[in-house]
Amino acid sequence: MARYLLTRALSLGLSLIVASVVIFALIEVIPGDPASYMMGLNATEENLAALRTELGLTGSAVERYLGWIGGMLTGDFGTSYTYRVPVADLVVDRIGVSLPLAIYALTLSTLIAFPIGIIAASRRGTWADHGIMGATQLGIAIPNFWFAMLLVLLFAVTLRWFSAGGFPGWSDPLAALKALTLPAVALALPQASILARVMRSALIDTLEQDYIRTARAKGLSRGQAIRRHALRNALIPVLTIIGLQFSFLIAGAIIIENVFFLPGLGRLIFQGITQRDLIVVESVTMLLVFAVILVTFLVDLAYALVDPRLRRG
Repeated sequence: MARYLLTRALSLGLSLIVASVVIFALIEVIPGDPASYMMGLNATEENLAALRTELGLTGSAVERYLGWIGGMLTGDFGTSYTYRVPVADLVVDRIGVSLPLAIYALTLSTLIAFPIGIIAASRRGTWADHGIMGATQLGIAIPNFWFAMLLVLLFAVTLRWFSAGGFPGWSDPLAALKALTLPAVALALPQASILARVMRSALIDTLEQDYIRTARAKGLSRGQAIRRHALRNALIPVLTIIGLQFSFLIAGAIIIENVFFLPGLGRLIFQGITQRDLIVVESVTMLLVFAVILVTFLVDLAYALVDPRLRRG
């Protein structure tokens, strides 16, 4: 188990190093000068040079990369060119929207996907199975931003049960959760569809194993065999999808956050790109990459808990 954990930790560290180099290199090759963009067309060379010095754009690429990485390791993510405040403060403000939204959407996705995936697998070939698979195919095909706009038209414009966008803050938790409900549902629908199909396939494969037939021969009902034996062994591919979905929900909700005007990390990156605020784009993207790799590492740990063979290996 210790060797397994060490191997995965080393893989995580190498992935972060490679990701940081790629992110920094991509940002560096983007054409345009942030200082010229900020000061406008009438800026003098002296003012541009002073601003480049203030923003740390005068050193070599290697010096800027090492300074950026060293600052991130100590919690200094730099200062936003646009907002003129530390990037860490912006991240702390925005993560309070993006992280609860991701957890909310993943919870909804799991609560929807597990039961319908189990029902489809246990009733394979019946009308219930075909209906569920058809519905999940539709859920995958519908773009989440289009579904989000339908939710706004129905529940915000027509029924007026929810607001069409914005976030009131966590001073009123119920109001905050209500504001995140429509975005979470829009994000959860395609993810639940994917997860349900994976759950069904994994469970069908498990139900065809010899030990399940033995359990049934000993008198267990189909439901008991699923709950006691099949479900646990079918979880490994499902855990993979859950980990990938959580990573996507944290890092990939840019469109939904813009549809609902949510002040999250995705919207912060979008604003940073449009405003040429490179330090915001670099730092927030790196944090999202770290979150994705960390979630993958935690999924690997979950594998070890579910499958004893990994611990022995």
